[in-house]
Parts: sequence; structure tokens; C-alpha cells
Amino acid sequence: MRLSTKGRYAVMAMADLAGNSMASPTQEPHPVALADIAARQDISLSYLEQLFAKLRRSGLVTSVRGPGGGYRLARPSPNLRIADIIMAVDEPIAATRCKPGSAKGCTKTGARCVTHDLWEELGQQIHVFLSSVSLADVVDRKVLGRARPCNDVGGSDAGGNLAENAGETVAAE
Repeated sequence: MRLSTKGRYAVMAMADLAGNSMASPTQEPHPVALADIAARQDISLSYLEQLFAKLRRSGLVTSVRGPGGGYRLARPSPNLRIADIIMAVDEPIAATRCKPGSAKGCTKTGARCVTHDLWEELGQQIHVFLSSVSLADVVDRKVLGRARPCNDVGGSDAGGNLAENAGETVAAE
């Protein structure tokens, strides 16, 4: 999967904004200057300005002009999903070589490669995972441990008879 700096930096900046805009839980969030986020996260200010223009157009942040101005989250951080942030900055979540939405495949002949469905499903799983994680989860460091390994299909025979076990499952239905 490719996730460029655009998506990563947008999530980092939004997490910084969420973590630094609250003076106290009972007060209204105060605006945070992009220059402050840029300094804390070591991200170019001009790059952040481009990202925040897209985040604002997508309705994820609001801007406050004037002295003491900056940006605020448009919604509470538990209601902002990481997938939404990545999508707002035009970052596709894809693991295939094919262009999203293209009828043309990923091989030189235009056909889909034999592993296309595998990578397509991986991209979907990544999107599902990122859609399940809120910005608050990231800020509160509640992301680790969310992913669960699959149950061992083969029981104690960890790799031997998958086809046999799959046949038993189908027969039992």
C-alpha cells in the first residue's frame, strides 16, 4: 500500500490540532495557528497551508481569522475518522497498481493480474480499519491492540489441510 506524506502529514497535523486546541474540557476549543503545528510536527508551513485548505473544503476544520486566529476541528475528535482525513487530502487508499475506477487492468496487456483481487481486498481492509479509528483514538493513544488476528483455520494443523478444512466447513453449512 502506498500512503504518501500528504495523508500522513494531514493525520499528524489533525492529531496535533485536536491535542492542542483544548484549554480545558469545559471551555470552547481555541484556534491553533498552523505555524505552531508546523513547528511541533516538523512540517513545512506552506505544505500545511495546502493540506488545511483541502481539510477546510471537506468540512473537517474551520478557520478563524485575525489575531489569535488559526484552525479548529469542525466536529469533536471522536466524530472524525482517520479515513475521512486521508480522503480529504485526495490520498487514495489503494494497494493495487491499477488506477482507482479504471476498467483497465494492471498488466501490460490491460488485463488484471492474478493477485489483483488480493491487493484490492487489502486496500478495502485498510479503509475499513482507518474508518474504525477516530482522531480521538489517535490522540488518546487507543489504536494499538485494535487489530485481531484471524482464527487458525486449520486448528493445531497450522498449515496443512486448508482445502480439507474448507471443504468440511462448506459441508457443515
